Amino acid sequence: MNLNSLPIARYQFTFQVTDAIQLPEYAGSTLRGAFGRALRKIACMTKQTDCKSCPLYRTCPYTNIFETPAPAEHQIQKFSQVPNGYIIEPPEWGEKTYLPNEVFQFSIVLFGKLIEQLPLIAFAFKRAFEYNVGHGKANLLNITVFDENTGQYQPILVNGNIIEHSKTVTLPTKLPDTAIISIVTPLRLQENGKPLREHQINVERFFISLAKRFSLLSDFHFVPLNLDFESLKQQILLIQDSKALKWQDWTRYSSRQDQRMKLGGVIGTWQFNHLSFELAQLLYIGQWLHCGKNATFGLGKYQITNL
Repeated sequence: MNLNSLPIARYQFTFQVTDAIQLPEYAGSTLRGAFGRALRKIACMTKQTDCKSCPLYRTCPYTNIFETPAPAEHQIQKFSQVPNGYIIEPPEWGEKTYLPNEVFQFSIVLFGKLIEQLPLIAFAFKRAFEYNVGHGKANLLNITVFDENTGQYQPILVNGNIIEHSKTVTLPTKLPDTAIISIVTPLRLQENGKPLREHQINVERFFISLAKRFSLLSDFHFVPLNLDFESLKQQILLIQDSKALKWQDWTRYSSRQDQRMKLGGVIGTWQFNHLSFELAQLLYIGQWLHCGKNATFGLGKYQITNL
């Protein structure tokens, strides 16, 4: 993996509440649902109930952004669904009511070709909040992009239009061989369909999941990377780790399945020693792309705390 930069951008959306918005303990699923409904209303031209039987299924902006169509064949695995090139990062954990005139913020990470869809994505979120999110409404005030050089967010919305801005993350040429990560939203890694608890999760499962996610996102939304998984496994064997993790449950309502679903994962700190540069770089990239199941609505988010 010889990369200098990647097409990744983290955008922050700022809204001003007009009718009180009530958000559950974890709002990622709520935001994703509102975004999907608004995007489909805007983009769908045939008004068919089932996207997969639609003649525009593989070319429609809605499916290409929100539910990336799976290919007929793929060298790594067979897919019913492929990773989406966006990651919603909701406000901090905890139920909250935002009252009129209060400001509400969340972020969205876009990867690869989805960055060029930012105007449509922004318009969908604007429409969603004008209609109904969390039983309330809000007006879009601003969109900013995170500048990794300054560590600040830069405004990119001027007179209702998105102006030119940096759309890449520069990868460090040097990284320490020890990394400490803080996992801030539940990390869900599964084995035989069951999530791994804090005492079951291990270094190999974490790094291979991270590598697979990065590889597949690149395949479908950027360019194939052809990662050498056998080499990565050999490098992973050298890692010594220590972790202070705990399990965190949360419940979401799935409108598609019409039921409440209990989802959980591990949060806490995890230290990796004797990292190869390739694994350290992969870990660095994962700060934007997240790791594990349900990353699309913000699970598996972590930060490297010792850089």
